[in-house]
Amino acid sequence: MTGRSGFPIPVSVLTGFLGAGKTTMLNRLLKDPALADTAVIINEFGEVAIDHLLVEQASDGIIQLSDGCLCCTVRGELVDTLADLVDRLQTGRIARLARVVVETTGLADPAPVLQSIMAHPALVQALRLDGVITLVDGVNGAATLDNHVEAVKQAAVADRIVLTKTDLAEASDAEALRARLHQINPSAVLLDVNDPATGAASLFDCGLYNPETKSADVRRWLGEEAAHDHHHHDDGHDHAPHHHDHRHDGRVRSHSLVHDGPVPFSAIEMFLDLLRSTHGEKLLRMKGVIELQEDPSRPLVIHGVQKILHPAARLPSWPDGRRGTRLVLITLDMPEDYVQRLFSAFTNKPSIDTPDRAALEANPLAIAGL
Repeated sequence: MTGRSGFPIPVSVLTGFLGAGKTTMLNRLLKDPALADTAVIINEFGEVAIDHLLVEQASDGIIQLSDGCLCCTVRGELVDTLADLVDRLQTGRIARLARVVVETTGLADPAPVLQSIMAHPALVQALRLDGVITLVDGVNGAATLDNHVEAVKQAAVADRIVLTKTDLAEASDAEALRARLHQINPSAVLLDVNDPATGAASLFDCGLYNPETKSADVRRWLGEEAAHDHHHHDDGHDHAPHHHDHRHDGRVRSHSLVHDGPVPFSAIEMFLDLLRSTHGEKLLRMKGVIELQEDPSRPLVIHGVQKILHPAARLPSWPDGRRGTRLVLITLDMPEDYVQRLFSAFTNKPSIDTPDRAALEANPLAIAGL
């Protein structure tokens, strides 16, 4: 039940607004030898042209393309399709499956796709979420972000943001769009589809594990490199002006929570429970590496989408030698500085007018903003 890497099979979600160029990019990627043994699930309405082949619904939902190594599914129930792929692999009907790419419909919020993988007991054992790749149209992207909060959410939850059609856009507009996307999601890696370096290697393996080196790269996974090694401790104040009439950007906030020293598991558990029960719908994405008081030698890794948490994993050791607790949260419409204050309370950082963990455990509603 594993891909070539020996880990559960990595799943990448490819999203972006209609016309952003997802099919064009997929066609290019599918010619890349690095994507052999890849299943592409196209969760799109209508007909999809893959490599000059008009792929329509096959009787069993799986189509082998001419090179024999690619399965394509169009318009199936995603969970059923993924379960079917895993079953085919287990029973030997598919020899090898190195990764799965799920292409979502243009208007879709990618979170339900991620949740459907994380919330399914069998799938979560067989698959692991590698990353979200969001395509943004270099010509119409700014207008789409202005008019559709879904587009902002797609950019906010991405691990990789790929700008398309930059060759057709004014250089200044493309630069402004890049700056805007970086502000919405400081931890995403920004790529240009027209750059020859934007291939399978730069788009995939966003996860914590690097299949090549069989090691974990925490800084890359948490996006600390993309954020130019600058730790932005969210102090609750918007430093960027949001004077635009119809932009949704200011509704999205990226929080980087850092705590030096170990934390009891019960404190982390309660922090996450309280956050998800009070504001779960405002939580878009969460990643974290935690130094536990109970066993500080092995980091705990958490990964969540909205209210759903991937089963927590333990790494055998600290890969970069840097201990402590680092959480990255992306939220939409979260009350100002609420996340930081809640985290400070649970890690017992004293601050004015904020109860400590003991008071919170006695009365979880003591934090303002609930």
